[in-house]
Amino acid sequence: MKIKVTDKSYEEVLALQPEPHIKPKVPNWLFKTLLKLVSLPDLWSTRFSLDSEGLEKLSSEEPCLYLMNHSSFIDLEIVASVLYPRPFNIVATSDGFIGKPWLMRQIGCIPTKKFIPDLMLVRDMEYALNTLKSSVVLFPEAGYSFDGTATLLPETLGRCIKFLKVPVVMIRTEGAFTRDPLYNNLQRRRVKVSAKMTCLFSKEEVETLDDATIQKAIEEQFSFDSFRWQKENGVRVKAGFRADYLNRLLYKCPHCRTEGRTEGRGTKLVCHACGKEYEMTVLGEMRATEGKTAFSHIPDWYRWERESVREEILRGEYRIDVPVEIMAAVDLHNLYRVGEGRLVHDRNGFSLTGCDGKLEYRQKPMASYSLNADFNWYEIGDMVCIGNNKMLYYCFPKIQGDVVAKMRLATEEIYKIAKAEKDARRKQEK
Repeated sequence: MKIKVTDKSYEEVLALQPEPHIKPKVPNWLFKTLLKLVSLPDLWSTRFSLDSEGLEKLSSEEPCLYLMNHSSFIDLEIVASVLYPRPFNIVATSDGFIGKPWLMRQIGCIPTKKFIPDLMLVRDMEYALNTLKSSVVLFPEAGYSFDGTATLLPETLGRCIKFLKVPVVMIRTEGAFTRDPLYNNLQRRRVKVSAKMTCLFSKEEVETLDDATIQKAIEEQFSFDSFRWQKENGVRVKAGFRADYLNRLLYKCPHCRTEGRTEGRGTKLVCHACGKEYEMTVLGEMRATEGKTAFSHIPDWYRWERESVREEILRGEYRIDVPVEIMAAVDLHNLYRVGEGRLVHDRNGFSLTGCDGKLEYRQKPMASYSLNADFNWYEIGDMVCIGNNKMLYYCFPKIQGDVVAKMRLATEEIYKIAKAEKDARRKQEK
């Protein structure tokens, strides 16, 4: 998949008018049908199956909020198939609209910016549900999972559901991550994919329960581990490319602790600093070809990297300073390539400078609980995105080694630390 990119100076981009807000539209029946049809080949190839539980609580005409875990592009194809012909709007990232806003609105998509507070989105969802009488599909994790486990959920999700006052249904997939993990550069494996639809809350339960109870129940639903599922169900991935680009995720060697020198190729992951080599088995486990295996379970390795980042932050040693190519998004017509600069990330947040000294943007640690980060984003490159409701800055590191996953982990840990400190100050003031 590509995105429309145009070269402009930073001054020209600053002069552009922001995108006007447009209310959600009822999905066009023709485009909704076409979306279902174009999704069928992928679903057939994965022998897709669907199970359901508790849906008898819902009437056929009742708008619902559908929550879904987010693993790969097939998630959208599953939604297009299992909810048809029911009218529904999908909350989608704004970059998906670039170059094709009319088409995306015909499909029923509602644009939003990842990990940026957006009160208008809640109003748009309420409008779709109560005025258009259309269900809403929300991927509350916002970004694809890096390691096959759930990413952080917004802390305000339970409160949002209380405001919307509609039934909540969970669509949980299995096999979608294993078939097309984000790190693997869009190389698909032969894996069966399934989904289960479960009614979590009826409208009456949403009105009765408090938002904290709803939040806790949803967080429990978003507790999964795709690599564990693969092993326990004996799902064998024999593709010879299964470890390609695994270094994007496993960027730090647990033996010599060097970062940015691992390389995933074929079925192997090797550290070029110390020579330690691992093989990724057909069941998704890591096995050292010689000597001790530090981590056989990939999410455990990734969790160790998170813990290492947190320790760096607490010691005051965490800092990433990298040259980047910068693209900016102001409207839904183009992504604008504005030049080069430097991106710095430390405990004080992000600092982006560039475009011959014309660009200077800073983002504080409490601005977001996570980071919009992606591998091979629109086939351009590995990317991190920062910004606000006026402008988004898509930054592509221009260095050897992998820093994108580390910045995402660090953003989340810096936010947690900053929030804990803020809560402690408030408690002392009382």
